Amino acid sequence: MVTTNDIPGYRITQVLGEVMGLTVRSTDFGQSFTGAFRSLGGGEIPEYTKVMYESRQEVMARMWGEAQQRGANAIIAMRFDTGSIGNFSEVCAYGTAVVVEPVGAAATPA
Repeated sequence: MVTTNDIPGYRITQVLGEVMGLTVRSTDFGQSFTGAFRSLGGGEIPEYTKVMYESRQEVMARMWGEAQQRGANAIIAMRFDTGSIGNFSEVCAYGTAVVVEPVGAAATPA
């Protein structure tokens, strides 16, 4: 999984299309209460940072699962997009599922 349009040392043999992973999350009552209290003083709010980090990991896993179902062994041009819906955080990861092979490997018929 890379954010670039190619992978050094590999060539793309098939493009299988766009794949994505999506999650919408909220914090639990304790996290929201603690986070709101911490926001009064400014600075990082670890409760929200944890939710966003976990969200990124989840959407990457979902995207990778979709890519594997299509027969991909790599994802190129991977990006994140975030937004909010009310008090909820949306995180989306998307990219292009591809099949790659090392440069110099014998080509296999499609």
